[in-house]
Amino acid sequence: MSAADGPRAQVIACGEVRTCLLQSSGALSRDGSARLLRLRPDERVRVSERPNPYAVSPDLLTGVDCALPTASGRQVRGVGTVAARAVLTGGRVLQATALFRADDAGSAQRLPWGHYLVRPGVVVPVGRPSVADVRDGFLSVEPPAAGTVDLGAIAERLLTDVLEHPLLDRRPPFKSRRTRLRWAAVGSAEGDGDGGAVIERFTVADDRLRTLSLRLPGPDPAAAAAFCEDLALHDWLLTTLVTMVERSRLGSAEGPGAVLALRPAVDHLLHLWMPRARVNRLLAPLWDALEREPGFTRQWHTLVQRIRDQLTLQAIPLLCDALASS
Repeated sequence: MSAADGPRAQVIACGEVRTCLLQSSGALSRDGSARLLRLRPDERVRVSERPNPYAVSPDLLTGVDCALPTASGRQVRGVGTVAARAVLTGGRVLQATALFRADDAGSAQRLPWGHYLVRPGVVVPVGRPSVADVRDGFLSVEPPAAGTVDLGAIAERLLTDVLEHPLLDRRPPFKSRRTRLRWAAVGSAEGDGDGGAVIERFTVADDRLRTLSLRLPGPDPAAAAAFCEDLALHDWLLTTLVTMVERSRLGSAEGPGAVLALRPAVDHLLHLWMPRARVNRLLAPLWDALEREPGFTRQWHTLVQRIRDQLTLQAIPLLCDALASS
């Protein structure tokens, strides 16, 4: 059998995204966003204004030498570096992502640190792991076992460090909860996989944790991470708006109370809904599956319309009073 007829080498990218409201009374400007995310003095923050304000920090690397998660319980050692970055959207929503890439070739033994340091964001298994085993173990809703790489802890530490920046006044306009998206993407190491990108499974594990399994035609951790950040952002927006509508008692509370309770959503959230605005064009079709089920944009538009209807109902009596007195 020729090498071309053998099984294709597989690569996996694993990541976790933490998303929260920036602890500031107002949205940060372009310059403020750049100052907030300047995590390294030797690299600049990437900032854009279209289609909405967006800033990305330089990557921070964390060296790891620990077990990789596996569903089977098999012991697989991984050595290398985890890449982490922070993202700010609209000067208002903060995200921290930690991720690594690994393949099923591995190495026969542990190598000197210099070998790993020149491969940022790559974790090299010692041995030949099953990519599917690592994927399923990583996507488990259980907390990582002791001694296993913990991307959530790395992302959370970065999020906490950014939120302690003196630029923030710690007076957010409303209360909200953090969400987590744990994701894994598997593809062909040669980039010649069959078909396009596919969402194999998206799960709402609980009110804070979601898990996502992707199948990609080739290894592109950066594109996969950007898609997952986009998904995590819009999942957080939708989750937060649902919570705000429930707390406002919209439809049952009398008078302007419900509308006043929802004003922060109108002022700070509604304009941020732009799925796939910064997603690689090859991965943008993945949003089509999410729009069919669970139907992110359909639910978002329904909630927004309810809010607008209430604003209209509250405005009609005021308008009538103004006309009567004129």
